[in-house]
Amino acid sequence: MKKYKILMTTMGLDIGGAETHIVELAKELTKRGYDVSVASNGGVYVEELEAAGIRHFEVPMNVRNISKMYQSYKLLKKIIKDEKFDIVHSHARIPGFITGIINHSEKFTFVTSAHWVFNTSHGLKYLTNWGQKVIAVSEDIKQYLIDNYNTPEENIYVTINGIDTDKFSPEITGDDVIKEFNINPDFPVVSYVSRMDEDRSLVAEQLIDYAEELDKSIEGIQLLITGGGNSFDRLKEKADAVNKKLNRQCVIMTGGRTDINKIIAAGDIFVGVSRSALEAMAAAKPVIVAGNEGYIGIFSEDKLEKAQENNFCCRGCELSSGELLVRDIKQLLLDSTDEEKAELGAYGREIIFKYYSVKKMADDCIEMYDDAYSMNNGKKILMSGYYGFNNSGDEAILTTIYKNIKKMDKSISITVLSKNPEETRAKYGFENVVYRFDLFKVLKAIKKCDILLSGGGSLLQDTTSTRSLMYYLSIIKAAKMMNKKVMLYANGIGPVSKVKNRNMVKNVVNKADLITLREQDSMDELVSMGITNKNIYVTADPVFTMDIIPYYRSKELLIKAGIPTTKGIVGVSVRNWKGCDTIPERFAQICDRIHDEYNKTIVFIVMHNPADANISRQVMEKMHSQAYILDGQYTPNELIGMIGHMEVILSMRLHTLIFATKQRIPIIGFVYDPKISNYMKLLNAPDGGNVEDIDVEKTVDAYGNILENYKDVVENLDDVARQLEEKAELNEKYLGTLLK
Repeated sequence: MKKYKILMTTMGLDIGGAETHIVELAKELTKRGYDVSVASNGGVYVEELEAAGIRHFEVPMNVRNISKMYQSYKLLKKIIKDEKFDIVHSHARIPGFITGIINHSEKFTFVTSAHWVFNTSHGLKYLTNWGQKVIAVSEDIKQYLIDNYNTPEENIYVTINGIDTDKFSPEITGDDVIKEFNINPDFPVVSYVSRMDEDRSLVAEQLIDYAEELDKSIEGIQLLITGGGNSFDRLKEKADAVNKKLNRQCVIMTGGRTDINKIIAAGDIFVGVSRSALEAMAAAKPVIVAGNEGYIGIFSEDKLEKAQENNFCCRGCELSSGELLVRDIKQLLLDSTDEEKAELGAYGREIIFKYYSVKKMADDCIEMYDDAYSMNNGKKILMSGYYGFNNSGDEAILTTIYKNIKKMDKSISITVLSKNPEETRAKYGFENVVYRFDLFKVLKAIKKCDILLSGGGSLLQDTTSTRSLMYYLSIIKAAKMMNKKVMLYANGIGPVSKVKNRNMVKNVVNKADLITLREQDSMDELVSMGITNKNIYVTADPVFTMDIIPYYRSKELLIKAGIPTTKGIVGVSVRNWKGCDTIPERFAQICDRIHDEYNKTIVFIVMHNPADANISRQVMEKMHSQAYILDGQYTPNELIGMIGHMEVILSMRLHTLIFATKQRIPIIGFVYDPKISNYMKLLNAPDGGNVEDIDVEKTVDAYGNILENYKDVVENLDDVARQLEEKAELNEKYLGTLLK
């Protein structure tokens, strides 16, 4: 396993949960043999880092000031360039933003940690770079990254605030702190640790404000409040006023400290959130979890799930108040026995060992480093196809190929050419998406890739247009000119009618390194063009390996769309085709007959929006019976799931037929292209004729025959589908030979 040279960048190293997280992580990685350095504006923890053999570079990344940020950019870029770090790991917004800019010109693996949620308003969202991979310290922060930044889920790891259980232990004594601050050990002490900044010190202020009330109930109580920040002086004045009024030292303000383990040890109970709460749990102290974000209260077994959801930060919980603090402090110090407090402390320490050790935190980070580094230095694939056109069939091809490649080797970096990059990126969580008609960006993507995948689908045909054919051939030709490997992935070839176009296909395809075809007829078409490439294999459409959403979820989608599920559903998938004006009338007749004679629910399936939705509604307008339409923004996985609830599918669209086959739903096809007739022959399934002359009687008879022999039809479908699924899996096997 490679021992990386790592630079961690953060704002500063004064007291704080994120800062302690960084220090403990850096120390643990150093123990394991990694070469770790830290860059920040400095602070109280620098000495501890340097004592552990960790270098510190002073870079003023602690303020959102253009001059300071530019100074930081120059300093950090020189450090990274001179030291040649393998990985730069940023832990805050400003360091991440600066590091991300540097990453455009310097070669290193860039990762980040998300310790908190940021304000994304007023353009602040664009001051954030999340790197090639990001590690979140809680599940709710992971969801925040997905919701607010469209960060692909596959790029997010979740870790914990790892705690050093030797440093924070019931064996540690607080005698030094008790002596230093003249604390009376005969009376109870409540410890509290947090940054004393305006956005972090709410609970500290509440403790001070309610100190007099606590004093009336709990004799001699002492509040040991630790932390420094921009609200410290103001709170210190309030604390001094309380002490003066009580004529004794009730509130002790220590300022910023690094011996937090001793501060915690000096207290009988602890109040705080996030990392400091976990540290107190490791020290076996009863803990009241409370902070600026909310209030959980006395930590016990029944609070574990809620606390873990937000990483002990109280996000989404009721707000903290002085009344809640007084109630729970009194319960612990007045109403709980020593045995009960010991049990709470022991349970807290047990949770730390189970879920929050420094070892686990380091393991999580190393896993992220390995993934990001291998992705950054591994193979790069560029996918070219009919992507981003809102066609569910082609989107199913895209998402399935993408998933299968990642399943084969998650270190492979994939870039997708799309008509709508933003939608493709947001809808599927893909990281690298390029506008397919931006010549400069496309050529740059080809230059960076190791392998071009062209497909799947019917890309090489001139029925749609010669222009479309030229586009895909040009991408392949450019890749070969740059000495890139090219794979035609599960293509359906043809028809290619024009002699000039056939010659172009022959010249380009003969230079491909590997070709897989989704059916034998495509092989015959290539042979007829005179293609002599020896690396051609017949496999199957990649959609046969597609994932399907759970049955209950797809039924929920049908119900939400207003589709009755109390009787059999017949799915109908139609599309426009030039010169076929009779399509709406003929399909309306078929649907009415099936509805009336067999008492079925007719549902139109929109595969390409809005084109399919428009013609579907034209059919519905000509029907005398009621019909329904699925025209929402469904993913391919959702559509195939809903098709699984249907009895029979009538379709002009190839991938609707494939979706149905994958779900073992009987089909009737309508031929507008040889690929439909080829597919129906392969499955020995009936068709309703050519779209230029749809045969209503033939279709209704075929439907009736399916119902009469439903079990046999499904068994035959299952046999063929299994074979196609096995063949589809060969696409990755052949791709693997290119990757080697």
